[in-house]
Amino acid sequence: MPAILKYGLQPGLMVCVLTLWYYYHESSWVYLFVVVFLQVLLGALEYRWPARPEWVHAPRYKGALVGVFILTYLFGLFFADPANAATVNAALSELRENLGLDIWPTQWPLVAQAVLALFCSEFIWYWLHRAEHASQWLWRLSAHGSHHAFQNLGAINAGANHPLEILLVLALPSAIVELLFGAGAAVGGAYLLLLTLAFLAHSNLDLNSKVIGWLFTTNRHHIHHHSVKIDESNTNFGCAVILWDRVFGTFRDAYTVQTGTGPTQPSLWNIFLMPIREPEDTQTAPRNNAAD
Repeated sequence: MPAILKYGLQPGLMVCVLTLWYYYHESSWVYLFVVVFLQVLLGALEYRWPARPEWVHAPRYKGALVGVFILTYLFGLFFADPANAATVNAALSELRENLGLDIWPTQWPLVAQAVLALFCSEFIWYWLHRAEHASQWLWRLSAHGSHHAFQNLGAINAGANHPLEILLVLALPSAIVELLFGAGAAVGGAYLLLLTLAFLAHSNLDLNSKVIGWLFTTNRHHIHHHSVKIDESNTNFGCAVILWDRVFGTFRDAYTVQTGTGPTQPSLWNIFLMPIREPEDTQTAPRNNAAD
């Protein structure tokens, strides 16, 4: 992979996405454009310069993952978002009013607010994500195992989440930051930055992790979190921000041999059913942790 991409792709995309959002943050199309553009770009780079050639998805399988990605996006847009707006968002907004919270630094530049919102939402996600890996009932209830069941990761895997996890967990961090702390428009920039980093974190590319990896999650870090070995999977919980793992002692920088929840990858249907019935060879569920 060319050095300019190895060292410049992740910071370059972060800057480009934030700049685009800054100038067009009142336009709803910018979110869909960023999602489609990043997936097309990273998918093309993965085929041209894959870090692990054996992980390159066959066209038929890639098509299935694209279908899962689209269904996940549509479920979030037309069901999970309205459901949360009527329940979680309403409750948080009322709580903020009752507590009289007005602590968000609205005087900061909008881009700085977006970066702050990212770090705040990732702090909340860090603990939610860590809880999913620590509790067997939460692992099953949130269907987090479904996201981990995929082997041979690529950028498209960032959107391969079970509807239960989208509804019950994934929307919470941004909603809390926006509604409880009054972050407002900055959450939109944080969301796009999160998507950018999540896509990159799952990508099959040889990216630098030495400098940018002090604060932000790189694919070397996140692929290790997807390891089939439970002691490796219980590290690097930050999907976009790795800082909290460094602070709370769950950071690990190491090469990962294989991802997934077991030696074999379940079918897409069995992955969907994992909240009800996990494959017998599942190794990364919390019940397999010797410390439990």
